[in-house]
Amino acid sequence: MVLKVFFPSCCSSADSGILIGRWISEQNSAVILAVVHFPFIPVQVKQYLGEVQRVTKVSVSVLGSWSNSKQEKEESLSEFLEDLGTIFCHEPWIQISKEGDSKFWSCSTLQKPSKNPQEEEIILVYYDQRKVMLSHLHPPLDTAGQRAEDASKLSAIFDTVARSQVLFMTDRYDEGPIKLTHWQSDGVEASIIVELMKQASVPACMLLTFLLSLLSGICRSRVLKFWPLSFLWSKLSTCEQLGHRLQHLQVISSNKKAQNQNQLMRKANIFVSLLIDVALGILLMSWLYRKNRIGHLADTLIPVADHVAEELQDLLQWLMGAPAGLKMNRALDQVLGRFFLYHIHLWISYIHLLSPFIEMILWYVGLSACLGLTVALCILSDIIALLTFHIYCFYVYGARLYCLKIYGLSSLWRLFRGKKWNVLRQRVDSCSYDLDQLFIGTLLFTILLFLLPTTALYYLVFTLLRLLVVIVQGLIHLLVDLIDSLPLYSLILRLCRSYRLAAGVKFRVLEQQDGKPLRLLMQINPLSYGGVVQTYRLPTYSCYPKDSWASLCKKLFLGELIYPWKHKGEKQN
Repeated sequence: MVLKVFFPSCCSSADSGILIGRWISEQNSAVILAVVHFPFIPVQVKQYLGEVQRVTKVSVSVLGSWSNSKQEKEESLSEFLEDLGTIFCHEPWIQISKEGDSKFWSCSTLQKPSKNPQEEEIILVYYDQRKVMLSHLHPPLDTAGQRAEDASKLSAIFDTVARSQVLFMTDRYDEGPIKLTHWQSDGVEASIIVELMKQASVPACMLLTFLLSLLSGICRSRVLKFWPLSFLWSKLSTCEQLGHRLQHLQVISSNKKAQNQNQLMRKANIFVSLLIDVALGILLMSWLYRKNRIGHLADTLIPVADHVAEELQDLLQWLMGAPAGLKMNRALDQVLGRFFLYHIHLWISYIHLLSPFIEMILWYVGLSACLGLTVALCILSDIIALLTFHIYCFYVYGARLYCLKIYGLSSLWRLFRGKKWNVLRQRVDSCSYDLDQLFIGTLLFTILLFLLPTTALYYLVFTLLRLLVVIVQGLIHLLVDLIDSLPLYSLILRLCRSYRLAAGVKFRVLEQQDGKPLRLLMQINPLSYGGVVQTYRLPTYSCYPKDSWASLCKKLFLGELIYPWKHKGEKQN
């Protein structure tokens, strides 16, 4: 038989006394939780252990004796430690002693005499009580009725330490009749400020919850479901981000206690993400309002818009000639070029009409940075969408015209082969056409085929411009999603206190010598940084199109519209 004794490393320098802990008979293991020092009264120790067992539901008992031979070893003390086995009846009675400055320990057991005595091999396993307590490698504490009693799992050790938290919560200035040594032997010093904050957090959370519920009720009211407001709410990324942050605030201000470690980490990650987001937003706002940067930005915006419009006019003039030596259909080329030039003229007039109010708009927009950097970035994305609205219109016109010709050519090509598209069955069926239908189809196919290069060139140019805008907006939304979803609190814990995010344990051999117990050190294996991000990553409420390259090329070839980003639950057309 192999006897495993889990001994807390914080008790290695404790004075002599008795070992209290839990005996796990299925594993033939003893989990030492603390050392009770001399002098003590056995009746008081039994009463104390009974109270701990009643509160924690852990069968805590006296498992053996501990002897620290830093002082001169007295024979009376050793005899007294052996006699304690008759007072605190436990089988087997564990005796651990530290021999002066020697690195080797002696560990033995006292058992009742039997007919077939068996020699037991003892393995002494050191563990860091604080790390085991905070690593959360044990089953959830709320499932105390379904405790893990499986002998093949090491989680029983962690479960024992975690549920014995009451044993470690000792006031620093409480001089009781029993003196213990454990990972919090110095006691917990109460702080008046912390206690006042705990008392004030409950009404503050209730007030914040009421305000947030009132605000969310206004957002869900029927007024916002009418067409103009509902359309703006679904298309503007700023509204989506504000709704996203509103849900985060509701999660943080909830007075419900977290049920497990994942919920607690999610709340902490959301709180740290909000805190950093608002701090970065305030820094951005302070930078914008220094040295009249808002005015300089407004003065720069109009010339930039005019320069972009002039470049588009030069591009259209180039397309209306002979671009790259290509011979285009002159009539269609002139019509499309003048049509787009007229839209640019309207856009320049629109920009100059808004120019007196640009600085005032930017001044009020800059104040929104106090809500967070992500809100400011979403407003920047919406401003880019508004300033490039004419490019979007050009892209939509070109895509619709190109898509009409592509589908017209594909339909007429099926006509030549004696096929047609069955709308009801959603398939291609055979069909017989008369001579007039084939003649008209041939004329239309020829016209569309010769007009296709001119349309395709305009579509290609405006698609590239549209993709440039989409890439810029995509980078902005990627940064927003990174700030929203990155588990910053978990990453800080992994960097500073890696044992709080544990993935398992490992054992390291400390010493192995014949006639001495095998000494092992149990260490916590932390999660990798990639595992932390994957496990505790926060959900995002906006996503960039995740189409494959083949799907994107198919959309470009067929002239289907490509949107910069879509909201959760919204399908792309």
